[in-house]
Amino acid sequence: MKFKNFCQLTTVAILIILVLGCKKQQKPRIKFPATDLSKENLIPKPLKIIATNNAFGLDKHTAIYTTKGAAGFEDIGDFLAKKIKSKINLEIPVNYEGVETIERVIYINKSNSLELETPEAYQLYINKDSIILNSNTAEGAFRGIQTLRQIIPEVSNDTLAEHKIWPIASGKIIDAPNFEYRASMLDVARHFFSVKDVKKYIDLLAYYKINILHLHLTDDQGWRIEIKSWPKLTEIGGSTEVGGESGGFYTQEDYKEIVAYAAERYITIIPEVDMPGHTNAASVSYPILNGNGKALKLYEGMRVGFSTFNTRKDTVYSFINDVVKEISAITPGPYFHIGGDESHVTKKKDYIYFVNRVEKIVQAHGKRMIGWEEIVNANVDSTSISQYWKHSKNAKKAVKKGMKVIMSPAEKAYLDMEYDTLSKHGLHWAAYIPVDTAYKWTPENFEGIPKENILGIEAPLWSETISTIEELEYLAFPRIIGYSELSWSTKENRDWENYKVRLGNQAPFLDRMDVKYYPSKLIDWKKSKHTNEIIEKD
Repeated sequence: MKFKNFCQLTTVAILIILVLGCKKQQKPRIKFPATDLSKENLIPKPLKIIATNNAFGLDKHTAIYTTKGAAGFEDIGDFLAKKIKSKINLEIPVNYEGVETIERVIYINKSNSLELETPEAYQLYINKDSIILNSNTAEGAFRGIQTLRQIIPEVSNDTLAEHKIWPIASGKIIDAPNFEYRASMLDVARHFFSVKDVKKYIDLLAYYKINILHLHLTDDQGWRIEIKSWPKLTEIGGSTEVGGESGGFYTQEDYKEIVAYAAERYITIIPEVDMPGHTNAASVSYPILNGNGKALKLYEGMRVGFSTFNTRKDTVYSFINDVVKEISAITPGPYFHIGGDESHVTKKKDYIYFVNRVEKIVQAHGKRMIGWEEIVNANVDSTSISQYWKHSKNAKKAVKKGMKVIMSPAEKAYLDMEYDTLSKHGLHWAAYIPVDTAYKWTPENFEGIPKENILGIEAPLWSETISTIEELEYLAFPRIIGYSELSWSTKENRDWENYKVRLGNQAPFLDRMDVKYYPSKLIDWKKSKHTNEIIEKD
């Protein structure tokens, strides 16, 4: 294996020599001012950074090359070139054959290194004439180019040559995620968000190495995903939302578009159909499902806990089987979320019976079940996953059952909580969560839950008080950026005083992406000194 790795590195070296050796005329070396890679504003902070105090000169004589025949790698090269173009208006060719004009290369290399122990691990070597990104997988390479995007300066140095050059600090970055599961949840049931809005959120999450988007697709106020075998779910149940607006839903083609867009950014979509509670929209559409014994009507409020399916009726499980089957068929990811929270009017024995049966349905369709923490009170399989949001006793019960736990404690990780008493949007039933509180907690041993039982971290964004992408961004940003670091970076690499400086320097990117973030007074926001009218988009 060591010989194979050596051969791969030799191949990379030969390519660089061939490309750089083909220059018709050796130009004088550019003398870059001293740079320090360790002081770049990288979020999440990498595992290890070794600075060499020089620079790579990104300019019109640079090309991107990728390992030939490696699935996904050329697409990642194209993605990087597109993002460079959108950031600094510089065209970079990918796998360009006219090497006589190329002076510097970025090489995205499929490795088989034993040092890269996890699928998302990568190594980034930045030298004066070359940048080499090594990863064993396309997913790892994609995470690595997010790091590279963050260290490309926004402004060129026009004193170094007769043309524009963007100096990239030299050195070595060794990186891998602390948790395999790094997520945000978006509630599209209380208020509906368009495909375009969800795509924008996906782009922002990908930049900070988030790899899961959990979509809360159904609730009392709305059913947002087309089920072909039960069409009234969207015809009736999708017709409203909190506050009485017209609601909306995703056709299956819409949903597949979101899934594909996320997959291109190595983000897995997790669908959630909340049950047996939070089911008013479904039961209004098909009253045969209803189990609360009351007359039903469309619901536009914010109260929870009043609805339930009839957990002893076989028709309900035929319905659930159809729903899980149709959604699973267009969801390539391994997970299906069944909700399971706040089912206050479901009798305990009926709730347990229900979760036990639904778990088997989910597994029959090839998915691993996730549920909110209450599911641990049923006889769930150890392969199912509990999402901790309120009671640590439920998380500890999950640990005893040998289950993995997703960490989403409401008082620390809920994006819909207000920042403070002056917040324009959000609630505060769990807590006020200012930017420092969102960052300054330790998921690895929160409430005594062992790290080996923690699958990862998820920051849920419930949408009772928001209805536009701007309002979504206000609650999510900048806190989701902090959760990305809590998810990816090791405990030893996390420090509030250091983080808040790096966060302040995210302002140019957020402005360029037209993100309406909450400008917390705890942060010294470093606005761009020049006007860049380019908005990054595909």
